Amino acid sequence: MTALDLSADLGLVAVGFVTLNICIGLLISVRYSPVRFWPLRPFDVFWLHRRTGYCTLAVTALHPLPLLLAARASFRVLDIALPLWSPSQPVENTMGAAALYLLVVVIITSIYRLRLGRHLWKRLHFLTYAVAAGLFIHGLLTNPKLDGSRIDPLDGEKVFVESCFGLIVIASILRARYRLRPRARKRVGATPPASIPVGPLE
Repeated sequence: MTALDLSADLGLVAVGFVTLNICIGLLISVRYSPVRFWPLRPFDVFWLHRRTGYCTLAVTALHPLPLLLAARASFRVLDIALPLWSPSQPVENTMGAAALYLLVVVIITSIYRLRLGRHLWKRLHFLTYAVAAGLFIHGLLTNPKLDGSRIDPLDGEKVFVESCFGLIVIASILRARYRLRPRARKRVGATPPASIPVGPLE
């Protein structure tokens, strides 16, 4: 395994972790109960959500470091911290770096969410979607071999990123539909206006 291969593999692991983290977060947002549903026993879903977030941060930060050991890449530490001037694929790498920095913001604000207040913290927590978008765009547009060859969207690595993106889209749609159901029930069961007779006509 070369340094470039290691970097690519770490990137795929980061995509997997962020996908898992967002899906768990969506379950939490609809008040998923592990006692009523799988695994049918008490389980700290919030703990798993936090751990997958930390794993996403750690693997995302490690992902570009092997490039420093790749002679073909010619990356410096500055090129990783500020990849807009990196020797290869600067725009795509900047998207990945921006995702990492936004993830740091999400993690820090989550640690201090009680001080920030729920309203502000919740708004900042939506940056997780921007993190995922940055990682997905970076993963889809970059050439892990750095050889200038054309990107194949049906390549195994790209298909994995595309599948993770599709999973988040589907999970987000299901979450939105679930949250709309109580509102629909309230509208159906709402008390009619006073001008409309209610009950048996006398």
